[in-house]
Amino acid sequence: MLAHGGVQVQIEQTKRALERIQVEVEFARWWDADQHADIIHYFGAVPSGYLNLARQKRIPIVLSTFFSETCNRSDFHLRVQGIVTRGLLALPGWELIKAQLQWRSYKNVARIIVGTNAERHVLQTVYGIQPDRIDIVPLGLDEIYLTSQTAPRDENYLISVGTVREVKRSIELAQLARDAKVPILFVGDPYSIDDPYWGRFQRLIDNEFVLHQNHIAHGVELKKLLLSARGFVLYSEYENWSLAAHEAAACRIPLLLPDMKWSRECFGDQARYFSSRGRAQHAAELSNFYATAENLPAPKIANYTWDNVATKLISIYQELG
Repeated sequence: MLAHGGVQVQIEQTKRALERIQVEVEFARWWDADQHADIIHYFGAVPSGYLNLARQKRIPIVLSTFFSETCNRSDFHLRVQGIVTRGLLALPGWELIKAQLQWRSYKNVARIIVGTNAERHVLQTVYGIQPDRIDIVPLGLDEIYLTSQTAPRDENYLISVGTVREVKRSIELAQLARDAKVPILFVGDPYSIDDPYWGRFQRLIDNEFVLHQNHIAHGVELKKLLLSARGFVLYSEYENWSLAAHEAAACRIPLLLPDMKWSRECFGDQARYFSSRGRAQHAAELSNFYATAENLPAPKIANYTWDNVATKLISIYQELG
């Protein structure tokens, strides 16, 4: 909760968009006993004590949850996880221990919101949640990305946007760039400049094949970089929804992505994918993508504004009001 990234953007943009359509929204003030609400929209897994107090006050909780790693597991793995999960809950006794399992809240909140069908599949397969209690609400984009002109793609580098960290495999992608002799501009900050991972990444910056630009908060400047890049590349270990990839698609540049459930659901045959045949193959695939990117079409997918997201959410809130 102390880390910048996609969840922070989602919370802040959702609040602003709801306010634009005249919904009264406040961040929860846990210390304020006089704060009142018709609905609590919680992001993450709800602690059992929090959920119990909300129920006592008759305030329904809408839960936005995220399954970035889990939703990309195989169906077999998910079925096994579901058997273990439901078996644990069925054990007699151990109530104090089971009360600490925050995912038990999935059974008790009023509605659960996820971004993809892959995540809905997790809720149904692993946790046994009924489909009518799950809503899919995609993430939105800033309006500035949805008014993009034709991308000039006039720079000689690919672009990769995201926090410099292990799950994004920033070091691995930088090493691929050097092996394949493909210039990649990395845009993003570490969580801490004291992070050893950041130090290792910095040592790979050669301003020939590994270029770096600090995080850009303003969409105008990031859009300029996206429009001028040959293409966008993401090499993360897992995702549930990549805002950066959708922003790049909206800027009409081609994408090279990991071949996972989330990416196939969001982009289908509209993107290029790294194969599962190993790192040596990935270097060749990166090189081929770079060589052909200028002539590759951009993904033609549906994108949503944050106001579209707010409209979907208010219809869910009203069903519970």
